[in-house]
Amino acid sequence: MKHPYLNEEHEIFRKSFRKFLEKEAYPYYEKWEEERMIPRSFWTKMGEQGFLCPDLDEEYGGSNVDWGYAVVINEELERVGSGLVGLGLHNDIVVPYINSFGTKEQKQRWLPRCTTGELITAIAMTEPGTGSDLANIKTTAILDGDHYILNGQKTFITNGIQSDLIVVACKTDPKAEPKHKGVSLLVVERDTPGFTRGRKLNKVGLHCQDTAELIFEDCRVPKENLIGEEGKGFLYLMDKLQQERLVVAIAAQVAAEVMYTQTLEYVKEREAFGKPIGKFQNTQFKFAEMATDIEMGRAFLDQLIAEHIEGKNVVTKVSMAKWKLTDIAKKIATECMQLHGGYGYMEEYEIARRFRDIQVASIYAGTNEIMKTIIAKKLGL
Repeated sequence: MKHPYLNEEHEIFRKSFRKFLEKEAYPYYEKWEEERMIPRSFWTKMGEQGFLCPDLDEEYGGSNVDWGYAVVINEELERVGSGLVGLGLHNDIVVPYINSFGTKEQKQRWLPRCTTGELITAIAMTEPGTGSDLANIKTTAILDGDHYILNGQKTFITNGIQSDLIVVACKTDPKAEPKHKGVSLLVVERDTPGFTRGRKLNKVGLHCQDTAELIFEDCRVPKENLIGEEGKGFLYLMDKLQQERLVVAIAAQVAAEVMYTQTLEYVKEREAFGKPIGKFQNTQFKFAEMATDIEMGRAFLDQLIAEHIEGKNVVTKVSMAKWKLTDIAKKIATECMQLHGGYGYMEEYEIARRFRDIQVASIYAGTNEIMKTIIAKKLGL
């Protein structure tokens, strides 16, 4: 299906990026999975080729292109493997906070090195006792002269081990009412006194993606590292979560398409009872159902991306897409593993990895239950 928001230049870019990944990512991905880390050298190679933050202004090292290029990058990274999600988080989730709400000085200080891969970013929202309820985070940042004194703990942080810049959601006014008005965003830099990294978390899937705990103990952060205004952090988060959830929906859609295609090829070759298993009616019905779900998901997603690029407020539709497309992808992963039979449970078949990796899609960037709550609220319920 041709994406309505992409033109010939986007497709030329896709071919170039795919060629890059065929050389620099596909041959090494299984090794990265085993080593539980994507090397920083891959980040710098991405930066050298202009594949990091291409939508930034040229003065910051970007190419000042439309968000269609980001869609292409996210799609092609997902085709390699879901563990590359940290690059999309850097490009389309964390850097936009600095670009949209940062000062001129902050942008000049950080963004050029974000585009080269010298600086890897992360965003720290989730805490051991607080997930989707961001207004009730416990991490505090109290102003003391020229510094904020940051105390608290964050967990499940994507790029947590390798990150050089971390946008931390914290309470600069713990007594604010309503509570969300006390939330601010602070950028913590690598090697800031009082900042330490906890363990690299051992996850069910996304093995090559470094996820970690972050600990702040009387961490002294210069007040110049405040993003935007004090007390506006919750509003900034709500503003950017639309794009974050859209990135998750794009990845889920591509994962479903990849699993479907790989399994379709498998059932045409695998034989049982003297014929390919694709000839059995049960198999045919399963593929009819999956093909329909994928086509409908892609049509909805493409329309949604086009509206997002146009700058429309699509919070409700994004919540629908994030919930439904991740749900469909999980269902397709289960069906495709089943259709592989015993081989689907073997690590040498990619479906086993895809099955593991897709499970978290319905949890991060706001659980699917939260997505349904948002939809219901927008419906006036």
